[in-house]
Amino acid sequence: MEKNKAFDGVWVFGDYRDYFQNRVTLQLIAKGKELAKELDKGLTTVVLGDQVYHYAMEYVAHGADVVVAGEDPGLKEYQVETYTAVLARWIQAFQPQVLLSGATSFGREFFPRLAKRLHTGLSADCVALDVDNKTGLLVQTTPSFGGELLAEVVTPNHRPQMATVHPGVFRELPHDSRALGCIIYPEIGPLPEIRLKRIRTRPQLTHDIRLEDAPVVVAGGRGLGSKELFGLLSELAALLRGDVGATRPAVRAGWAEEDRLLGQTGKNVRPKLLISIGTSGALQYTTGIQGAETIIAINRDPNAPIFKLADLGLVGDAATVLPLLLEALRKRV
Repeated sequence: MEKNKAFDGVWVFGDYRDYFQNRVTLQLIAKGKELAKELDKGLTTVVLGDQVYHYAMEYVAHGADVVVAGEDPGLKEYQVETYTAVLARWIQAFQPQVLLSGATSFGREFFPRLAKRLHTGLSADCVALDVDNKTGLLVQTTPSFGGELLAEVVTPNHRPQMATVHPGVFRELPHDSRALGCIIYPEIGPLPEIRLKRIRTRPQLTHDIRLEDAPVVVAGGRGLGSKELFGLLSELAALLRGDVGATRPAVRAGWAEEDRLLGQTGKNVRPKLLISIGTSGALQYTTGIQGAETIIAINRDPNAPIFKLADLGLVGDAATVLPLLLEALRKRV
């Protein structure tokens, strides 16, 4: 009975790649801890790779009760078919109630395949997770209909209840070097034949400050009207020592790269200050900025939904307001 309580509760898949920058696993451990407590279960983090002991210890220090670690040279490089086979085998053996992963490019590839293998459901890009007090089911809140609505999804008949969650939605627990946990190394079993061979890798060039970590974010939308005007946001962000984000329409228009996207299918940010210019305030965008301490919105439409979220709103044309704002800030430098 004790074994079931330890292992059949909430599982978080540990993605340790770029560990010091990508904190979504630690954020999910913190939320998973809350969910496990409500279910009267344990919180388990599962990690696959080679020489993953140090990462396992880090997960314990951040709140994991148990770490299920897969050690094998064949797991050193991520292969979706290999990882799916191993994790599916363990899930069928331990039967966790809940399985969570970050809604990163990794999680979006891996978890749908795993859900299919396990014959269960999957809620993608969730922005909230809760336990229904009456049924004990995981309530998975995810944007739907292009971000116009928030849907609450439950998985009543199949297990595990699976969800991917945006980075930045939850806050990680502080590192506790005195924390105690159990680390187990189950038998890996035969690995499937690898049908894909990695030839070489190269690091992706990134900004000095990650958008998710920027203290100030300047976000632009379709209301800016042109790529030239959107380009002024970079100077504004630089003057404020921040970074630039964008809405989906601005990305589709070619004004910003995909890695600048905020919201449901992009990044969640928690800056001290967010300036939203020319954005209407669609739900799929605002889900990514709700963690900002202060939001200033600039839009020519006084009825734009973004003003309901903003702490300070300015009704005006970005083509007029933005140059004036830049001129005032330049004088202060």
